[in-house]
Amino acid sequence: MNRPRGTTAATAGAVVLATAGGLLAAAPSASAAVTCASPVFKRTFYANTTFSGTPKATDCDSAIDENWGTGAPRFKGMPANNFGVRWAVTRDFGSGGPFTFTASSRDGIRVYLDGVRKVDLWKDVGTTVSRTVNLTIPSGRHSLRVDFVNWTGSANVKFSYAPRTSATVDKVKPLSPTGFTASYSTATTSTKVSWAKNKEMDLAGYRVYRRVQGASFPAKPLATTTSTSYTDTTVPKDGNVYHYEVRAHDKAGNASPGTVDLAVTTVDRTAPAAPKGIEDNWSMDYPDEITLYWDGNTEADLAGYRVYRSTSSPVTLTAENRMTGDTLSPGGYTGPLPQTGDVYYYVVTAVDRHGNESPPSGTAMYYTRDLIGPVDTALNARASESEAGVTLTWDASERTSDDFAGYSVFRSLKPRGSRATTVEVGKGLKGTSFTDAAPPPGATYYYWVIALDHERNGGTPSQELAVTVAGNTTAPAAVTGLTATPKENGVTLSWDPSGDAGLDHYLVLRGTLVDGKWSYVPMTHPADFKPWEIEEVTFHDGVPADGQQVRYGVVAVDQYGNRLTPDTGASTAEVTELDLRPTAPPTTGSPLGHLGVDRSGWLHWWLSSDTNENGSKVSAFNIRRWNPQTRTFELIGTEPRGDSASGWNWSDRSLPAATTVYYRVSALYEDGTESGAAEAVTATY
Repeated sequence: MNRPRGTTAATAGAVVLATAGGLLAAAPSASAAVTCASPVFKRTFYANTTFSGTPKATDCDSAIDENWGTGAPRFKGMPANNFGVRWAVTRDFGSGGPFTFTASSRDGIRVYLDGVRKVDLWKDVGTTVSRTVNLTIPSGRHSLRVDFVNWTGSANVKFSYAPRTSATVDKVKPLSPTGFTASYSTATTSTKVSWAKNKEMDLAGYRVYRRVQGASFPAKPLATTTSTSYTDTTVPKDGNVYHYEVRAHDKAGNASPGTVDLAVTTVDRTAPAAPKGIEDNWSMDYPDEITLYWDGNTEADLAGYRVYRSTSSPVTLTAENRMTGDTLSPGGYTGPLPQTGDVYYYVVTAVDRHGNESPPSGTAMYYTRDLIGPVDTALNARASESEAGVTLTWDASERTSDDFAGYSVFRSLKPRGSRATTVEVGKGLKGTSFTDAAPPPGATYYYWVIALDHERNGGTPSQELAVTVAGNTTAPAAVTGLTATPKENGVTLSWDPSGDAGLDHYLVLRGTLVDGKWSYVPMTHPADFKPWEIEEVTFHDGVPADGQQVRYGVVAVDQYGNRLTPDTGASTAEVTELDLRPTAPPTTGSPLGHLGVDRSGWLHWWLSSDTNENGSKVSAFNIRRWNPQTRTFELIGTEPRGDSASGWNWSDRSLPAATTVYYRVSALYEDGTESGAAEAVTATY
């Protein structure tokens, strides 16, 4: 026998207090008042079939589904036969509509809606009987009562009710949501709407609608939700009034009328559209004054326009570039055009009454002539000679022009104004000093400084400065801190920077021991094979690591070419290269007349003999690379002879980096034999 749903086996005084979501055990007397929150049933037990007298127990039951078998409910005084149980609840059915009552019992069961009997199975039966009833429940609050009696034998009872949600059956609209509120946040520029939960048992959710004032709500909702609130983060920031309403919809697709719509006023953060037609303004000439026209904007809150000008495009919308200042133009603009030789670009923006400014319009462009030099002048010019050369200094101009491009320094063998050749030794100088590093010594030179604009119009020249150049023959001091580090792909040199004022560059000398004496040659640049003029304080000599003993010298060279040599005190560093040469025995009998490889692994060769001693022709070539780990020349590729008769190229795509790589290339003949190999080596990057 099952104990009553939601109860404990206890004395006759036990009851259960209920909440909407569950049951809480308590132990007052059976006759104490019991309140059950809707839609939980209040259940009453009687020791008779007439539901008369004092109940034996009262509790709360969230669902009617019991099977006591042949026993009695476990309450003191309850018999196993001839007892009754009554369930009662009053709840809000919302808009009502079609429902299904489903009942089954052994023995009798009766179901009442607002006191009207809807199910009547009131017999002492030996098996469980069932009944399903379809009915329509009006909107609002209604009472349900279920009476069950057991006369003799087993006892069980089950009852449930549910809305019919088929669209062909349910034509009843849900009730409109109540408690509708709408609030707008200027901080987040969003609208939050909320409402009370509908009472419908077949509720599917809610639809939120939005419209701008003066328009109708659209057919498509702004959002669909099962919650009772929604935050609209997409409401336009344009200062307009927007109305909201919410409609409930059920599982059959019926929609409620909308709530009373509520309005919010948004902040205006939407700028007007960019004015159009500015780009149609132009002139074939170089006008001294320009007039701009454009199409008028149509925004209702338009306040006016701003005009911007710049000598660069796109025009930035800054206060410095604004031609109309703080005053908005009602439309159109006329103003002078500076004749500076610059290209002037104009754009226009629209501004509304809330201060929102549109993006810039298209661009109007005007050309100007520049015939006037800048107002800039180099003041208090002076000159002196030092190890670095002839240094001129001056004070910056007290005034400056917008088109100032920099100072230029001129040098001549005769005073300014004569017909002697003038050399521009410094140009585009934005500072206030310049050193003429290497004027040929033994002559008097005349210097002056002129400010130039972008069209090379000159301003007022500085005073003229005469300097008799002595020059010098003193070599820079030997560099310090020279180190030579052997690596797998050559030797890396580093040294301390020279402090010589006239330093121009460094030379790196590579020395080899010849007949007991060191012989030096300068490192040459791979582009022109001239001595490599190095400006940094590091240098890498990418030579194969074949165990040679070498000596490097590094010398500082000044602007006159003065420098030390290893014999006169230049710094040197001796180093023994790493030895990565293959230990495999050499081969002979190669038909290759030449085999070369560069630092990127690009091999090239040609043949000196086309056939072997049997007269068989070369059909292909095998390319092998030395593997230091396996200590063998491993085959890495085979190149067909093809149609070439003069030479072949092959690229090592798996070239190891920063090491010394040895290759062997041999010929394959049509008779299946292979020639001896030619060997080449490279130091890779």
